[in-house]
Amino acid sequence: MSAAAEEEAVLTSTPVGEDAVRPDVSVVVTVFNEARNVDELVARLSRALTTWGRPWEVVLVDDGSSDGSRALLRAAYERDPRFRVVLLKRNFGQHPAMAAGMLHARAGIVVTMDGDLQNDPDDICKLVAALEDNGVEVASGRRQARADALMSRKLPSRAVNGMLRRLTRVEISDYGCAFNAYRRSAFEPVLHRVGRQKFTKALILSTGASVVEVDLQHHARDGQASRYSSMRLLRLALHVLFGFWPQPIQWAGAVIAIVMTLASLALGTYGVVYWIAEANFPGPTFLAALVLGVLAVQGFILALLGEYVMRIQRDVEQRPLYVIDEVLE
Repeated sequence: MSAAAEEEAVLTSTPVGEDAVRPDVSVVVTVFNEARNVDELVARLSRALTTWGRPWEVVLVDDGSSDGSRALLRAAYERDPRFRVVLLKRNFGQHPAMAAGMLHARAGIVVTMDGDLQNDPDDICKLVAALEDNGVEVASGRRQARADALMSRKLPSRAVNGMLRRLTRVEISDYGCAFNAYRRSAFEPVLHRVGRQKFTKALILSTGASVVEVDLQHHARDGQASRYSSMRLLRLALHVLFGFWPQPIQWAGAVIAIVMTLASLALGTYGVVYWIAEANFPGPTFLAALVLGVLAVQGFILALLGEYVMRIQRDVEQRPLYVIDEVLE
């Protein structure tokens, strides 16, 4: 299946109506088994955006909910067509659902957020204002007084943030916050990768998009347990490592090759000196030097394979070779 056909299969949705006026902002909200929150979420979004006073739309993406959320989303659309609804056929995950919403959004500015009410809809206008006032392409949400457990969420999040800062070379403090505002020009070059890559913000910023951080409110989950288990957080860390650092095999091979080569040479030199000084052939020493030399050759082969893997990954992901900021002609 081609990439385009696969994307079409993943993003199949229920058709929704089109407003005559193109909105100034599209708010993309992912929902999965949030029946207890949907009505309050819709009411707070409507109140915040109506008070804002500019044309808007909300794209509610249901990621295969099984608790009645879909019926509540349909009812929200019936009451107000500005609440557009995308219903995925099954649970594909938060990031593919976010990709579906961004693909269906029509405004030049897109705000993304979760549907669990940890994000405050009143902060939407704050994000958009930061984007427009600072003339940047991304307004990155930064959760203040984060209402999550220290050991299970905050500490792993700090580790992942540290890795992403190093790998993307963009110094922001909260890569894990899904509450952000993007100009369409910032995410369109990598829209085909959004959803396949789990850190949408890091993916967009890796293209060189300008960014400003915005302090946002963050609420507790109202008695609900986090869906991020320890194993899922570990998989997320591995995804970061291999998704944003395409040369781990190459570097591992190079390190093994260099260390084994130096160790083999050192041991071989020691064996020669011992043989001359003691007039006794040190067979085990030379055997160990030979084994280390073989490991060094394997390290060089691994580094070569890593180069091929990196090139294949680059072609498969189809990340843009460059993104043009401006052309003066």
